[in-house]
Amino acid sequence: MRIMGLDLGSKTVGVAISDPLLITAQGIEIIRRKEENKLRQTLARIEALIVEYEVDRIVLGLPKNMNDTLGERAQLSLEFKEKLERRTGLPVVMWDERLTTVAADKAMMEAGIRRENRKDYVDMIAACLILQGYLDSRAAFS
Repeated sequence: MRIMGLDLGSKTVGVAISDPLLITAQGIEIIRRKEENKLRQTLARIEALIVEYEVDRIVLGLPKNMNDTLGERAQLSLEFKEKLERRTGLPVVMWDERLTTVAADKAMMEAGIRRENRKDYVDMIAACLILQGYLDSRAAFS
């Protein structure tokens, strides 16, 4: 079994998947939608990926404010968590995603990816960072 990491954006969802040994996270795709509140196709695609990769748990980024409070984006993520759990039947773990987008952007800058192309990858890389943080914390407490 594997774990899926998700980074929920306003019009995209970055998707990462763990290896079968639950050691590393790899980005697999960015799900794009035309409108923020249109989630049916997004949820259907996530379900298809769950089956394809034999996922048994989901880690969803929780965009907390820097002062540790929950704002509007965090509330939307918590609502998405409930939809995911109802639709997939899998447990969804919320994971603090503060600064993952900044770290993803920095990694792409260091890799020489042009600024105008970074937006095409940032959500998937952020999903990798969210999932990798979760995997690393599990390993530290094993």
